[in-house]
Amino acid sequence: MAEQKEADAARLHQEDVDIKRGDDGEAPSGGGQAAADNDARPSTTTTERHLSIQTQLEGLEMLVDLNGAGRKSCPLCPEEKFKACYSHKLRRHLQNLHWKVYVEFEGQRMCICHLPCRNLKPSLSGDQASGRHVAHYHCVVCSVTIARKTDMISHLKRHVNKGETEASYSAPSSQAYEIMKELGTNVQLLPNHTTPQKSDTYFNRKMKTNRQLVFCSLAVLAEERNPLECLDAFGATGIMGLQWAKHLRNAVKVTITDISDTCVKMIKENCELNHIRVDGGSRGVSSEVEGLPIATVEVAKMDANVMMHLRPFDYIHLDPFGTAVNYLDAAFRNVRNLGIISVTSTDTGSLYAKSPNVTLRHYGCHIVRTEYYKELAARMVVATVARAAARCNKGIEVLLAVALEHFVLVVVRVLRGPMQADESAKKLRKLVHCQWCEERVFLKLGTMVDDTLPCNCHGSLPGKTAVQLGPLWAGPLFNTGFLRRMLSAAVHHSMDDVQPLVKTLICESECTTFKSLVHGPSALMNQVECGVVIKTLQSGEECNIHASSAGKRKTGEDSGNVVKKLKSDASLEHPPFYYSIHRHSIRGMNMPKLNKFLQYLTEAGFRVSRTHFDPTGVRTDATLEQFKSVLTKYSVPTYINATTTQTSVSTEKTLTYYLIKANSSCRR
Repeated sequence: MAEQKEADAARLHQEDVDIKRGDDGEAPSGGGQAAADNDARPSTTTTERHLSIQTQLEGLEMLVDLNGAGRKSCPLCPEEKFKACYSHKLRRHLQNLHWKVYVEFEGQRMCICHLPCRNLKPSLSGDQASGRHVAHYHCVVCSVTIARKTDMISHLKRHVNKGETEASYSAPSSQAYEIMKELGTNVQLLPNHTTPQKSDTYFNRKMKTNRQLVFCSLAVLAEERNPLECLDAFGATGIMGLQWAKHLRNAVKVTITDISDTCVKMIKENCELNHIRVDGGSRGVSSEVEGLPIATVEVAKMDANVMMHLRPFDYIHLDPFGTAVNYLDAAFRNVRNLGIISVTSTDTGSLYAKSPNVTLRHYGCHIVRTEYYKELAARMVVATVARAAARCNKGIEVLLAVALEHFVLVVVRVLRGPMQADESAKKLRKLVHCQWCEERVFLKLGTMVDDTLPCNCHGSLPGKTAVQLGPLWAGPLFNTGFLRRMLSAAVHHSMDDVQPLVKTLICESECTTFKSLVHGPSALMNQVECGVVIKTLQSGEECNIHASSAGKRKTGEDSGNVVKKLKSDASLEHPPFYYSIHRHSIRGMNMPKLNKFLQYLTEAGFRVSRTHFDPTGVRTDATLEQFKSVLTKYSVPTYINATTTQTSVSTEKTLTYYLIKANSSCRR
């Protein structure tokens, strides 16, 4: 036993000596074997990567001294495949073969390699020695060798899905922070900030529109009452809460929470970077910067559900990675009356009917892929929010619902009381959808499925064509007065990127194409928003709120009057869903331009507007049959243009022939 221990100690000592010798720069003999040994284990730094992985062509050319005289061999090809040649030919070989055929990943190019790094492909007789070498790529993450380019691309996608990127292998001490500025707020990002599975401080640059919409909704609520207690439940880098505190100052009391220690540390560092005082923090900054008061932000390491159960808030923003259904009950449990809850869902796979089983499990809805799938997703999220509010004896009014390529944002105002909860629950209905012509209508109680749809597909086609989807939110998705004040806030804070989207939402909420309703001189317009009467000025002045106390609970009589007022204005609500002009185009017909078609529908007596859900979509109160009839009326057959062109060409040829003949006769 003692001899065995001595042998193990001697072996460990020899390994330490070899490692130290390698660190001193002594290269072992047999470069090919050393390279193969290095490829067998994952590379952690740039020096341990295979020589076929380079960032620039110059790095590949530096492997060989191309300025020297004489013949030189290719560093990525064996001698029997590419014989030694002069510098100009070798440079052309490296550029046209190895550098041109590459796979790129995060700025690194994996060039094709012909060295015997892989096992030889055996011949038909089974003799491995008589086989040939296989060209391959070396993975930049795990150093595995893969022959086909498409297989390497799929292999890298699996690394990204697992969060295994090149940046995740670097040591924390060597990480270089990247400073990013958005809306006047600076945040520092880790190199792997784009990988949510491996990076605690996840940051998505594509969500800039989402952050600006949330900021505008908070700015509108801050005009009604202040100071507001607002919560950014999933801080990550803390950029959203820092933007609130930096621009709204004393009007808000911002609380940023996250469950990760790394995120909490990063948020505190970003607060110091923006000269914002951390509430309860030991290290702080001066009380004033350039004569302006410094905002205070509370940073807490706590689960979002625990924080929302402990304290009440006026504004809560939920933006987890994926679905937010697990946090809705806690959010509605302690939110104040007439407060606002904004929910961002990024699980587009289940929202856009790519994973129906996940949709049924998370949202309790049955959906299929339709032409209006984005609005279907928005109404499904609103229905889930309404059910969570009803469980807490609260109702909702939808202020804003946006569905873009990578997220769905829903902003609702909270109404306390069982009466408001009942009114919201009544707006949850099933949707009857025809899978043949894609006509759709919300199902009413006591009606048959096939008798509900205005189309005749169920009678002319064999089998059943209609399916029931939902339950979905059947009420309006926008509040015009709130959107107008959001536009005013966007102009005030110089958010040029989000202003076109808000203008489109205003036109969509009123179902009109007239831009004068968004901008232009107009009289004061009273907008009822959950019992708060707001005078909205088109000139961009501050909105005055005429209510006794917006933060107090409304009486039952006042709430009933508000419900009656909303019922009387139901006829002015925008129609649900939209039709895609390309989806319903007629074969062999040239359809009119979209703006012209909107004008034709308006002249036919229908309400019409564009929609942000689909650039080719038309929101209208016309049925699909009426929509197609107007489209058919103003479409031009394609063959007419071809016939007209051929007729004009033949006429031109005939005239030319007679002119030439007349000139020849005159000469005679």
